[in-house]
Amino acid sequence: MIRKFLRAAIGISVLIAVWQVAVTTGGFNPQLFPPPQKVLSGIHELIVTDMLWDSIVQSMLRFFSGYLSAVVLGMALGMYFGYFKGAWQFANPVAQILRPISPIAWLPFVVLWFGIGDIPAIVIVFIAAFFPVLLNTVSSVSKIDPTYFKLAKNFGLSRLDTFTKIIFPAAFPYIASGLHIAIGTAWVFIVAGEMVGAQSGLGFLIVDTRNNLRIDLLMSTMLIIGLLGLMLDGMVVYLERLIYKKWGAVSG
Repeated sequence: MIRKFLRAAIGISVLIAVWQVAVTTGGFNPQLFPPPQKVLSGIHELIVTDMLWDSIVQSMLRFFSGYLSAVVLGMALGMYFGYFKGAWQFANPVAQILRPISPIAWLPFVVLWFGIGDIPAIVIVFIAAFFPVLLNTVSSVSKIDPTYFKLAKNFGLSRLDTFTKIIFPAAFPYIASGLHIAIGTAWVFIVAGEMVGAQSGLGFLIVDTRNNLRIDLLMSTMLIIGLLGLMLDGMVVYLERLIYKKWGAVSG
């Protein structure tokens, strides 16, 4: 753990050093391309004015509402369609048609249907996270050794026990990759959703700082978004390890 932390710190330090060198030697206008120290000062300004904390709280509430809904529904449907392959033959063409459509393309309809506020951002996050979870779950369940299902039938396990004690544990290592993809994709689109339909949150903060020509605060917000994305991915890894530990498996 310490070694991973040190490697991450070194990587971030190199990025900041390259950033500083680019600003110093590139002759950029600091108002258009602020140096690292000015961006850090901008983060401090956002913190002391409570703008940052309020924006993070609003974005996180919307994000987890959409992401967790997508995970629950995507995994439930994915295990169903992965187990009942005949049903998936009907649903797969529909999923493959809808999956390539960018969540942003749905924004005009979402705003028309739900108005402005929290719901559009939550729906966009849901759309962004749903298909990676669904497709990874279907694929992972369909690859389970049929011997497990025969054993479940021989031991008289109910359908519910088969799903919770055999299908989910066997498929989870592959489902986890879908959760990683989904959390990164969904976090990207929470910002886009808030830039259009919300009056608060990190996406709105980006629009507000841009309109006020505060490029330092704009880059500060971008940096915070990146760091929060890193933390969210780490959270998924931690939860994944807890589940592996419970089942006596070793995470990769």
